[in-house]
Amino acid sequence: MKLSDIFQIIYPKTLIYSDMIPDEDGINFVSSQEKNNGIVGRVQVVDGTKIYPAGCITVPLKGSVLMAHLQPQQCYVAHQIAVLLPKNSMSLQEKLYYITLIRHNSYKYNYGRQADKTLGDIFIPDGCKYNAARIKSLRYNVLTTRNKCEQHPLNIDSWQEFKVGDLFEVKKGKRLTSDDQIEGNTPYIGAIDSNNGVANYIGQEAIHEGNTISLSYNGSVGEAFYQQKPFWATDDVNVLYFKEENGYEFNKYIALFICTVLRQEKYRYSYGRKWVLENMRATVIKLPAYQGKPDFNFMENYIKSLPYGDRI
Repeated sequence: MKLSDIFQIIYPKTLIYSDMIPDEDGINFVSSQEKNNGIVGRVQVVDGTKIYPAGCITVPLKGSVLMAHLQPQQCYVAHQIAVLLPKNSMSLQEKLYYITLIRHNSYKYNYGRQADKTLGDIFIPDGCKYNAARIKSLRYNVLTTRNKCEQHPLNIDSWQEFKVGDLFEVKKGKRLTSDDQIEGNTPYIGAIDSNNGVANYIGQEAIHEGNTISLSYNGSVGEAFYQQKPFWATDDVNVLYFKEENGYEFNKYIALFICTVLRQEKYRYSYGRKWVLENMRATVIKLPAYQGKPDFNFMENYIKSLPYGDRI
């Protein structure tokens, strides 16, 4: 069976995000990026331009090739994004199942070999309809939150500047080749931008403590993640240890707040300009402050107050 037997596959005309007008209350715009469901922003409605329905599947034909996403809201799509609409009624679980099958074909393509209108020829093995039906029958728990979905404005203009090296002790990771790795349960943190930085699990003992932040200075520069458990960090990653003299107990809520701030610095660096150790220590970031010191209590409570903050 082919993918085109299950889905109507649409190849939209050219639509460029930079030509659209940003609008926070507008329509999602889906590109070929891998993150955030492919959504790069929200734009104003343009009369006569096709809007695709919530529940459609978008599949990049270039960039992050075949990195399919289920769109929770109606959307516009960029050039070279295919849109899949089920030919028959299909549950959320079934769509996610087929998305997984599509992604498993991504190894066939790369930036030099992009997908095209042969997408519909992707082979769906016998038994998938049966498996999809089984998935449809499975029970699943919907993630809920007790927090109200209210906006919590941040008065960034009142924030103050602090050096990373004044707040954290910055320690280096250590090189460990794939040939030297053994199987185990120790998280191996690499310079990647997904999976909380976990590139693998190894049998070597952890070299860094948990309740710290991993921050890539090479590879995916500027990707910051909170690491709850002890881990091994590659030599492309530095590790931030919260200093006791800050006078506050470090935790995942503060870490998530600061990780978001640190990621805003990534635009300054690239594969050719690494965020080396001394530069990282000297980097100045802006944080909420109280009486001239970082307001860690505010950071913690802010993250806790966000929708689903009570589920972290």
